[in-house]
Amino acid sequence: MKKILTVLFLVTFISPIYVGSVAAQEQSTTGVSKIAVISIDAIRRDSMAVKSIREQIETFRNKFQVEIQKEEDVLREANQALARQRTLLSAEAFDEKRREFEKQVATIQRLVQEKKLKLDQSQGGAMNKVQDKLNEIVSALATENNINLILSKDQTILAVKSLDITGLVLERLDKQLPELKVTAPAE
Repeated sequence: MKKILTVLFLVTFISPIYVGSVAAQEQSTTGVSKIAVISIDAIRRDSMAVKSIREQIETFRNKFQVEIQKEEDVLREANQALARQRTLLSAEAFDEKRREFEKQVATIQRLVQEKKLKLDQSQGGAMNKVQDKLNEIVSALATENNINLILSKDQTILAVKSLDITGLVLERLDKQLPELKVTAPAE
């Protein structure tokens, strides 16, 4: 029992002193640490490239919606025709027509899912290009200003405004990537 208490004492009180002295030695050899914060959400909201992506995706989405609406209208008409034929057809013939209609519905549902997936892939590809350029800009800014650590603003409780590099990064991003052509979703 005494050994356990001794080990706990050493771990609790001696380890932090050792770690603190190692950290102090490391800091004295590397100089002063420079920290910055960045709001990725603000950049994703305000950058010209992301706004351009949003507009293009919305255009694609509207085009798809028109196509889907046409398909839904065809299904609605087929459903109404099927309802009118219910009393005129035998049970077997009606069941056959109903199964055909359900196949049409399933086909349209798959089509909608495929279009949504392709739209998401186009948007994701474009956003990845923005993210790559953003990483490049942040890395260059960190190197230029000897910044050792960049924290996300949404993960920071308190930071003085002088540590915030969001505006500078956004300015560079807008200059280097003012817009981005989104690859049209495959038909």
